Amino acid sequence: MLKRFLLTPGPTPVPPEVLSALGEPVVHHRAPRFTEILTEVIAGLKHVFQTANDVLVFAASGTGAMESAVVNVVNPGDHVLVASMGNFGERWLKLTKNWGAEVTALEYEWGTRADPADIEKALAADPAIKAVYVQFSETSTGVVNDIKAIGAIVAKTPAILVVDAISGLGATDLKTDAWHVDICVAGAQKALMVPPGLAYVAVSEKAWKVVEACTTPRFYFDYPTYRKKMTGDNAQTPYTPAVSLMVAQNAAIGLIRQEGLDNVFERHRWLGKACKAGVQALGIELFGPDDPEANSVTACKVPAGVDGGKITKVARDKYGVWLAGGQGKLKGQIFRFGHCGYFGASDILVGLGVLEMVLAELGFDVKWGAGTGAAAQVLSQSPVQL
Repeated sequence: MLKRFLLTPGPTPVPPEVLSALGEPVVHHRAPRFTEILTEVIAGLKHVFQTANDVLVFAASGTGAMESAVVNVVNPGDHVLVASMGNFGERWLKLTKNWGAEVTALEYEWGTRADPADIEKALAADPAIKAVYVQFSETSTGVVNDIKAIGAIVAKTPAILVVDAISGLGATDLKTDAWHVDICVAGAQKALMVPPGLAYVAVSEKAWKVVEACTTPRFYFDYPTYRKKMTGDNAQTPYTPAVSLMVAQNAAIGLIRQEGLDNVFERHRWLGKACKAGVQALGIELFGPDDPEANSVTACKVPAGVDGGKITKVARDKYGVWLAGGQGKLKGQIFRFGHCGYFGASDILVGLGVLEMVLAELGFDVKWGAGTGAAAQVLSQSPVQL
């Protein structure tokens, strides 16, 4: 028997309470009970997004939410700005170009942050820019952008700010309203602790004006259709939702409320800090800055002389630990240790212990116990329950 540990930045482990909710009898999506569930989920999501604005729910992956934030905003020929610093920033580039936008691309070296000053200059140079697309937490590199600073810049212009928070929401503090995020997209399978299949979008009043003026054809992802159906006393989804996943999301939000949002952020902060301390104690370099707000995933450079593809394979096949490899041009050059959502101190220690064994097997000179010891020392200092 091989016990499995899912230590990737998505999908992430699911708490037993949420798994139990998944096993409940299916509720009909037009029944009053589902309206209750949907209403509770939307209220809970507003709490996590830290927004008073509309939150829309789709049966889709996170990429579906990203595409929705393009087809409801961009008419062919519209000017948009994309700040890309990783694989999912490139997805914004692909989506906006696919739907006919005239794209100004700020492409940063993977493993670095977008510079708010560059965004300010680009907006000043082209007042016709309608929307700015950027990542919050770039899952492929573990880097977190300064959305507060970017939001303050974009808010002074007619443009709207569209943020991919799929791997960051619920792990790192993101004040959607206070930081002037106009469209914020997220997915259930990261820090929100539910299996894949649900996508969320928070939409500001500034963004609604842009959406209402957008004439790009869309059907399933049409924001006004969802807004009309999902608000009021008899909230429903316009099309058949992922009913059981919604029940599960309601249970997961209950756990977040019980822990307290600030405590959730603090737990993630200490888990990320411990993970980084552990890999560095093993002599492994971090990929990107050692950012205390990069709480979802720790990206690590593959040590010289080690086959990067084998790290994740041996960890998975021999020890039952699923780590994530590099994506795109970073394939084989980095590996990623996820810790967003249903993660605690024991997950970090298990992952680092297995990493020591894997690296030793692949010829790396391991100082036994260095990684787990350094992480344990950090974890022992946490002021919140881990």
